[in-house]
Amino acid sequence: MDRSGRQPDEPFAGEAGGELPPRVARALWRGSAGLVLAVLGTSVVVAGAGQGGRLSVAMALVVVQAYALGWQARFPAAVLAATAVTGLVVWVLLPAVTLTGALLAAQIALCVLSATRPRRVSVGALAAMCLPAPAAFLVGGPAGLAVYLLTVVLAWTAGQWRRAHQARTRAETRRAVLEERARIAREVHDVVAHTLSVMTVQAAAADDVFTQRPEQARQALRAIETSARSALGELRLLLRAFRPDAGEDEAGEQREPRPSLARLDELAETVRATGLTVHVRREGATDELPAPVDLTAYRIVQEALTNTLRHAAGAGEVSVRVTLEGDCVNVTVVDDGRVPQGSGAPGSGPGRGLVGMRERARLVGGSLRAGPLPGGGFEVAAQLPVERAS
Repeated sequence: MDRSGRQPDEPFAGEAGGELPPRVARALWRGSAGLVLAVLGTSVVVAGAGQGGRLSVAMALVVVQAYALGWQARFPAAVLAATAVTGLVVWVLLPAVTLTGALLAAQIALCVLSATRPRRVSVGALAAMCLPAPAAFLVGGPAGLAVYLLTVVLAWTAGQWRRAHQARTRAETRRAVLEERARIAREVHDVVAHTLSVMTVQAAAADDVFTQRPEQARQALRAIETSARSALGELRLLLRAFRPDAGEDEAGEQREPRPSLARLDELAETVRATGLTVHVRREGATDELPAPVDLTAYRIVQEALTNTLRHAAGAGEVSVRVTLEGDCVNVTVVDDGRVPQGSGAPGSGPGRGLVGMRERARLVGGSLRAGPLPGGGFEVAAQLPVERAS
C-alpha cells in the first residue's frame, strides 16, 4: 500500500525520465493553451488590425504554439525551442506585440522543463531564453529589458520551486516509511517477546510438575495455548494493517480487538499463569484515551511485565497502576524482584526493552523513567500527555 498520500498516477517532478500521466498532461495542455490563445491571441488581433496577411500568419503561429504545448509534458525542450522560434516570428511580424508576450508559450514550456528535468538542462534553457534580451532592450529600453528578463527568470524559478516541493515530498515520504517500519518492528517485538517469555516460563513450570501435579501442568499448557493464539491474533492484526480491506479477513472472521488498556486484565492473566502475582489498579476514565496513548500505555505495561519475567530474579509480585490525572496518563509498574549483579537494568540487554519503552513514550510527547528502588525491586514509570497526542 502506498502511504505517501499522493495519487497513484501523480508523478514526482524530477524523477528520471518522469513524464506526466495523460490526465495531468491534458489538464496542463488545456490550461496553458487556453492562456496563450486568450492573452497572446488577443494581443495579435489588436496589434494586427489592418495588417491583412501578417495578421493571418501571426494567428496561425499562435494556434501552432497552443497545439505544441500539448507535447510539453513529454518533450519540454523541443516544445520550448518550437514555441520560442514561432514566438520570435510573431514578434517580427507584429512588433506592436511585446517580446515578452510573443514568447509567452516558450515561458510556459520553460517552467515545465525546469520542474521536470535536471537543473543542468533547465539552466541551459534559461540561458537560451535570455538571448533575445538585447532585442527587448532595443525596442522597449531598460523597462522592456527588465520586464522580459523578470518574466523569464520567474518562469524558471516557478519550475524550480515545484521541483523542490516534490523533493521535500519524497523526503517526507521516505521518512514516513522508515518510521512506519520502525513502529511495526516495535509492535512485532512487543508481541513476540512478551508471549515467548510467558510461554517459556509456563513450559518450564509444566515440566517441573508434569509427573507430581498433572492438573497444574495441564493448566500451564492451556495458558501456553492461549498466549500463542493471542500472539497470532495480534500479528495478524499488524499484518492486516497493510491491506486495504477493513472489515473481515478471507475466512469472514472479524478482526480481533486491538491491544488496549481495556485488555489489561487479559494481559495480567497471562502473566499470573506463570505463578507471578499481578495487581492491576486503574484510576480515572482510562477507557476514553486517544488511540495512540492507549496503545502506548498498554505496550509499556506489557514490556515492563516481560522484563520482570526475564530479569527480575526472585520476583513474586508486581503492581500495575494506570491513572488519569488532569491531561496526563501515569503508568507505573513495580516488581519486588532484584536485578542480578552485573546485568544492568532490566531491558538494557540486546532486547533494549527500556529503550523501546522510552521511544514509545517520546513518540506521543511523554516521558519514561526506570530504575531499581532503594528498598529493592524495580520501577517503570511513564507519563503520557493526553491532550498533545489527541
